[in-house]
Amino acid sequence: MSRTTAAAAAALAGVLFLLYPAVRPWTDETTVDGAREAMASGAWVAAHAFAMVGFILVPLALLALRETIGLLPMVVMSVGAGLVLPYYGAEDFGLHAAATEGGDLLAVAEATRYDPVAITMFGLGLLALAVGAILTSVRVWRTAALPRHSAILFAAGFALFLPQFLAPAPVRVAHGVLMLVGLCWLAFAMWRAQPAPARSDGMPVAA
Repeated sequence: MSRTTAAAAAALAGVLFLLYPAVRPWTDETTVDGAREAMASGAWVAAHAFAMVGFILVPLALLALRETIGLLPMVVMSVGAGLVLPYYGAEDFGLHAAATEGGDLLAVAEATRYDPVAITMFGLGLLALAVGAILTSVRVWRTAALPRHSAILFAAGFALFLPQFLAPAPVRVAHGVLMLVGLCWLAFAMWRAQPAPARSDGMPVAA
């Protein structure tokens, strides 16, 4: 993957991580009516799908930085994405189906969200994503192949992904803004740091 394509993937992931909380319905999910209104909506499906695609795009974008940061951050983030995606799929499609088909939606939602295996995989996945993002930031800082500060907000966004679930809607939307800024800043740095095109004699073209 070229750095231009990787930068585009990172920027798109940032947009998707902002759309996730911005589009998601924020009703009172502790009530049957509130939960059904949110989970039965198309916005519920779209919002969680945005997040899932974002999780896929980020490790792909980091692949273009493998010579700068090594493979470890990308591998750790890929494992993290793999662990969180099943949980997001259950939230997205499973709870949406439960909300549209009737039955005890609150019981289904609680069983889905707090199943011991599911919640453990989800938590470990978010921690892996945070570790991978922090490793990326540290290695960018040490190598200086990109501007040293370019991955700090990227790391902060993923480090805060787990605790932001405990926050109210405005804070979660603000976290989406942080993800957008962090990923777009990293994307811009990746795009600006592309190797200069070579001349016919093999020497780089001066900027």
